[in-house]
Amino acid sequence: MFKQLWIKLRESIISVLPVVLIVIILSFTPLFKLNLTQYLVFIFSSIGLIFGIALFNLGAETSMSVMGEQVGSALMKTKKLSLIFGILFLLGLLITIAEPDLSVLSSQVSSVINKYALIIGIGVGVGLFLVIAVIKIITKQNLSFLIMFFYMVMFALTCLLLLDDKGNFLALCYDSGGVTTGPITVPFIMALGLGIANIVGGRGAKENSFGLVALCSIGPIIAVLFLGLGIDSNLLNSTNLFDLSSYALSQDIGSSLLEHLVDTIKNVAIALGLIVAFFMIIEFIFIKMKKKDLIKIFVGIFYTFLGLIIFLTCAEFGYLSIGFSIGEQMAHFSNIAPILFGLIIGMVVVLAEPAVSVLTHQVEEVTTGNISRLSMMISLMIGVGGAIGLSIIRIVFNFSILYYIIPGYLISLGLSFFVPKVYTAIAFDSGGVASGPLTSSFILPFAIGVCSVLQPENMLQDAFGVVALVALAPLISIQLLGVKGVIAERRRIKNRFRKIVRADDEQIISFK
Repeated sequence: MFKQLWIKLRESIISVLPVVLIVIILSFTPLFKLNLTQYLVFIFSSIGLIFGIALFNLGAETSMSVMGEQVGSALMKTKKLSLIFGILFLLGLLITIAEPDLSVLSSQVSSVINKYALIIGIGVGVGLFLVIAVIKIITKQNLSFLIMFFYMVMFALTCLLLLDDKGNFLALCYDSGGVTTGPITVPFIMALGLGIANIVGGRGAKENSFGLVALCSIGPIIAVLFLGLGIDSNLLNSTNLFDLSSYALSQDIGSSLLEHLVDTIKNVAIALGLIVAFFMIIEFIFIKMKKKDLIKIFVGIFYTFLGLIIFLTCAEFGYLSIGFSIGEQMAHFSNIAPILFGLIIGMVVVLAEPAVSVLTHQVEEVTTGNISRLSMMISLMIGVGGAIGLSIIRIVFNFSILYYIIPGYLISLGLSFFVPKVYTAIAFDSGGVASGPLTSSFILPFAIGVCSVLQPENMLQDAFGVVALVALAPLISIQLLGVKGVIAERRRIKNRFRKIVRADDEQIISFK
């Protein structure tokens, strides 16, 4: 176990170090300055992120993934669809309500929409779409057609909000899909899909397991769009929606750190506690695992619990205020600086998202190495970097997120008809995974900081939406990876054919 932990530590150092180096190097330029307190908090938080990611990844592999796969298999073996769907809806609702990412977002927009209404509404959306995702696995429906249908529903609700003069609310709606599938939800849901697909069987069973995260990312967007129909449009047009003082680093560092730690322990304990309690009920009734396997799972849960506490505490305590400060200072310096910084930091921040490692590991395993972790990481880096750069451009020039969202989704849906189905499923799953805790607690505050200087009167419309674009980018970049794979395969087939023809020509015997 210690050898595995050391391997995970090395991986997390490689993931977090680029972010740290970029911030520290640029702090010595005129772009922005960090005082001594901010430096110490940032370094301390970064060290915490390294240990947190390592512990989480180790725990997720030995507990969350195993639990999800076992639950999925056990439920399908009952062959009672009403029981299966009821349990899955309840599971989706409960784990979403306790997702730390959602708590971070809801607290930042509590002046716009009731925090608990937002969380419960999103939970209902995830629960319903988790059921739909499992129906898709059982009936082996085409993921692209399902996604296309629900995107049409999503765009129809978007039009209703626009007609009701609530266009400012759209960025928050689309952000909600990205933050829902966080570090606790993703490993469990992905493994759940794999367990169900293995029991359903059939051709391409493992590939059929992908798509749960993708569909569970659509549910929250539709749910929040519905909630938006009931919000007063006059409130959305108010210029005093946000208390920016909450992004300032507290003068009492010790008390602030303790407060974040206590809140994080409570949130993570509830989130993991719900999943563990749910698993133990299913295990007691249906699975009945060996004692040594259960002990191994509980050791993994402890690592996951400890890792998430360290990671989330450090991300929210140190990175949130520093991200805002960097954005604010860069916007005062020039309009171009925050765009370039967003592009660069986006390419490296995705490496530090804990759930990304879980996804790339499972993809490489399921595809038996045909889609490597390295190729996925490069695609995600390019996609997320571009998305954050485009988000800052939107803030600078003050235009609706729909100018990105509609063409982006149309391109991603168009690509789905030209690449193997497994690439489409992985791409849409990657969208939910890439927009994790660091996006909510560092990139979003950075965007809010930029917006507070350049577009202070349009905070709700312009500052939000960055999470949505981070979630959209992999849909295109991963499928382009699939296009590259298809072209390479066709070239290989042509080259083989040419060699065969040449070999036959050489064997022709001429009798004269």
